[in-house]
Amino acid sequence: MTDQRPASGVLLYRRLLRYAAAYWPVFLVAVVAMAVYSTTDMLIARFMGELVETLKKSTSATTREAAGQFVSVPLYFVLLFLGRGVFGFLSTYGMSWIGRMTIYKLRREMFAHLVALPSRYYDRQTSGQLISKFTFNTEQVAQAVTSAVTTLIRDTLTALILLAYLFYLDVRLTLILLVFGPMIVLLLGYLSRRFRRISQRIQHSMGDVTSILQEAIEGQKVVKIFRGRDKEVAQFEKVNRANRNQNLKLMVTTAASVPLIQLLAAIPVSYIVYLLIQSDSSPGEVIAYMTAMLLILAPLKRLTSVNATLQKGIAAASGIFEVLDEKPEVDTGTLQAPVFSGRVDYQQVGFSYHGGRDPVLQDISFSIQPGQTVAIVGKSGSGKSSLVNLLPRFYDYTSGRILIDGHEITDYTLDSLRDRISIVSQQVTLFNDTIANNIAYGQLGEATRRQIVEAAEAAHVMEFVRGFPQGLDTEVGEGGNRLSGGQRQRVAIARAILKDAPILILDEATSALDAESKQWVHEGIEQLRRNRTTLVIAHQLSTIESADCILVLAQGRIVESGNHRELLQRNGIYANLYHNKFDEAPDPVQDP
Repeated sequence: MTDQRPASGVLLYRRLLRYAAAYWPVFLVAVVAMAVYSTTDMLIARFMGELVETLKKSTSATTREAAGQFVSVPLYFVLLFLGRGVFGFLSTYGMSWIGRMTIYKLRREMFAHLVALPSRYYDRQTSGQLISKFTFNTEQVAQAVTSAVTTLIRDTLTALILLAYLFYLDVRLTLILLVFGPMIVLLLGYLSRRFRRISQRIQHSMGDVTSILQEAIEGQKVVKIFRGRDKEVAQFEKVNRANRNQNLKLMVTTAASVPLIQLLAAIPVSYIVYLLIQSDSSPGEVIAYMTAMLLILAPLKRLTSVNATLQKGIAAASGIFEVLDEKPEVDTGTLQAPVFSGRVDYQQVGFSYHGGRDPVLQDISFSIQPGQTVAIVGKSGSGKSSLVNLLPRFYDYTSGRILIDGHEITDYTLDSLRDRISIVSQQVTLFNDTIANNIAYGQLGEATRRQIVEAAEAAHVMEFVRGFPQGLDTEVGEGGNRLSGGQRQRVAIARAILKDAPILILDEATSALDAESKQWVHEGIEQLRRNRTTLVIAHQLSTIESADCILVLAQGRIVESGNHRELLQRNGIYANLYHNKFDEAPDPVQDP
């Protein structure tokens, strides 16, 4: 998170409106339509006064003369409300269109920015909070940009026009009406601050609701097998109750604010009605003034109600801009990485997730020659995954250097560096697409069908794909849930085979496979490793024994290194792990 102080509501709203600035022609048309619409209330008040005067005159006129005086009344009313409807539609639709386009731009920019953020950012965020900002927050912003702006402009214009008309009719009475204005402004200021505080709490509680819900859905098998239903229900009840309570507070504030402000407005209105009755004004003037005074209450009511919507939108915008203000991955590299020969050097590398505190890796030094395989073993929390995650710069080391082919990895541009590295991990990521498109993902989308099939054959994907009616064009579902764990692993390995990168990282790549799949995939991995520099985190004996070098980590340091035979002869940590059978333990060396 950024350390900047929270921006004021005015600054946040100005920044939000800048996203709508590109659509100023539509905005201009909508504002003109609002201005015309706003004059109709004044015309109604004036018409009512003239109607009363006409009625007064008609009482002394003949029947024919009275009929002639009223013949234009229906037509006037039809034309007045026809114009009111047309211009009301133009203003409402125009502002709504601007609002949706603004949300479209915001979501597009948020997503593009989100996928460019460093891994550290995802470590401190829950997916539920992020999803809530894309869905709930943006909809709140939409209301602030559309209905709130429409109400602010149209009803403000209506109130000002009616106020000017009231001054035109009677300055003294209108000044009395305005005496209570400062009291209403002070009340609105207090309500604005309260609305925003409560709205911010609602944003956070909505993120908590989404997070608990997502965890329960994704982990439904774990919930069932470990009888976690009561625990999950209790957790959801807690966050759901908190969300309800905050929304109730907002509803109470909203519900109380409108009648309170109306009461403040009703006091001077009542007094003015009394003065009008006592005055010597004509009936038409009295009715016109009272009509205009009553009509001004409706836009004032909406203006007080819109404050809640506006403050919720500002609070939501704060969460959105927190994402947009996060700094993306730093890419200071200028070199385009060539096709690596594959020499990797770690030189006294240190790393911490917290900027120097609690080091995860300390003084890590080793070299890998082109085409060699290095296996990394150690107990849970020893730093194995952190070590390999530094190579593609998912995280930046805090001390020392990492070199590939003699150049520090920070010299290469991020994209060109990562183009030369393939990763297959225990946590397989598949997208809701076809098997073929998951193999040929990203830049691999340019691969031919034949190349995809060859990669699928090498990873033994075709062994199960041939049983599907749509073959490689079968949809894998969300997260690959239509495939078994072993099938998902083989698709991930096929993706790495198709990429054909000179450096390969295998992070527990065979841990989710059944015995039959292991045999098939083992052959694919052996082919994948051939002539590639490979870093392996594994507890499979076959993989470890065949490695050119084995690094044993403990508490973030390399405590042993050598080949399988050498380390067994030392009878140290590695020998102890070996005799406890790497592949018989559930996951004794998995990093958190």
